[in-house]
Amino acid sequence: MKLAFIIDPISKLDPCHDTSVALMEAACVLGHEVWITQASQLSVVDSKAWAYLERVEIKPIQLVEGRWVSPTPWYQLGERINCFLETLDAVFMRTDPPVDVPYLYATYILDYIDQSKTWVINNPNGIRAANEKMYALQFTQAIPETIVSADKEIIRKFVETKGAAILKPLGNKAGEGILFLQSGDRNFNSIVELSTFQGHVPVMVQTYLPEAKNGDKRIILLNGEPIGALNRLSSAGEFRNNMATGGTVAKTEITQRELDICQQLAATLRKDGLLFVGIDVIGGYLTEVNVTSPTGIREIDRFEGTRLGQQVINWLHEARTKQS
Repeated sequence: MKLAFIIDPISKLDPCHDTSVALMEAACVLGHEVWITQASQLSVVDSKAWAYLERVEIKPIQLVEGRWVSPTPWYQLGERINCFLETLDAVFMRTDPPVDVPYLYATYILDYIDQSKTWVINNPNGIRAANEKMYALQFTQAIPETIVSADKEIIRKFVETKGAAILKPLGNKAGEGILFLQSGDRNFNSIVELSTFQGHVPVMVQTYLPEAKNGDKRIILLNGEPIGALNRLSSAGEFRNNMATGGTVAKTEITQRELDICQQLAATLRKDGLLFVGIDVIGGYLTEVNVTSPTGIREIDRFEGTRLGQQVINWLHEARTKQS
């Protein structure tokens, strides 16, 4: 196969952590062509999507005494071409959030790929439809009690009823801007005013789940099926469990309740073309559905001795072969 990955600058990626690198490495190991580009390098010409692509070879990392070690250098760039994207087998959209205006414009360009010829993972229309906070709200049997509002009094009433809640900006990533709200907090007005930009931007507010102290589980789904999971634990003095905020990771198992949640999501994810997804679960409740650049593969592989990147690429190859 010939695969393209739309990523952030490769020099800024961490080969021992980033799932994008794990997927590209797997494709190289399995003998496929791997090309990279950035969202700013996409174009539409004659109503077709094009991109400037660079050939890349990823050198595999190794597990040494329980930690990943990468060679130096860990990638090598080759020729650069201007490519009609429908000549590829698949395009992975792996640019990190936020989903801002340039990001949205990139998804509009990707709409000009005929997906009967070239798969886009994840589907650009699905990415636009699936705000990573809001998307979970349709799965009412899976989520904790949640509201979305910019109205201070609606938020106040919810927090007073629940006693404690978590406020999340709708467009951030990696735990940015997540706040703990408690009934009677003297800073409540200021917190809500800042987070909602004086009542102009809605935020998500979820009832606080005490089980969060036991971790925030990331489950990776491929075509709606769970293929691995890890538990994320907060660092000292921090209530957020995100790896980006200094949290640690631990080996975990997927419970029956979590399998049920995955089953609740599966058909909708497939319908929306969201083939590679990471969901977050706390205490048996779905809190987020990550569709832009979900990560966690490297950590799961380290704990489980798996190669999930190769599993993803092999699944894609088999699916594309059946399609043709």
